[in-house]
Amino acid sequence: MKTTILRQFIVLPLLAAVMAALYACGSINAAPKTAAAPAPFTTNYVLRQGGSVLIAPAGVASASGNASMAPVAPVLRLERVNDSRCRTGAVCVWAGYISFSFVLQQPDGSASNFVLSDNMPNGTASVTRNGLSFTLSGFEPQQVPAKNETMPDYQVSLKVSNINSP
Repeated sequence: MKTTILRQFIVLPLLAAVMAALYACGSINAAPKTAAAPAPFTTNYVLRQGGSVLIAPAGVASASGNASMAPVAPVLRLERVNDSRCRTGAVCVWAGYISFSFVLQQPDGSASNFVLSDNMPNGTASVTRNGLSFTLSGFEPQQVPAKNETMPDYQVSLKVSNINSP
C-alpha cells in the first residue's frame, strides 16, 4: 500500500513534470518558420517583345510554411521595344534612341513598370524594383534597319540580381 501512495504522490507528478518539459522543448523547435530571404544571385535573361520570364531565384517559400507548395516568384515581361533611331538611308534631324519597356509582376498581383535604355535622354541602363536590380546587358540586332525594312524582332539581354549580390 505504501508503494501505491508513493507512486501517486511522487512518481506520477514527477513524470507529468518531465513530460511537460519535454513537450515545451519540442514545441520550440516545431514553431512555424518564417520565409527566409533568397540567397544572393545574379542571372542573365534574354527576352523578345511580349516575352516573359519567371525570376525563379527570387522566389520565397509560401507564407503558410507548407513545403508541398511551390515557391512563388515575380515575372518579368518585355512589353515594348521603342526604336526611334534614324533609319539607314533616311534623313533625320536627330539620331534617336532605342528603349525597352518592362513590367515586373509580383506574386501578390502588384506590378511595377520601368524603361531601360543606354542612350535615351534622361534614361538609365539599370533600375532597382522590389529588391531586384535589372541591368540592360545588350540587344540584338544592334544595327539600325534600313528605311524600307520592317522592324526586327529584337532580343534584349538583362542581368537580374538581388540587391545583396555583389
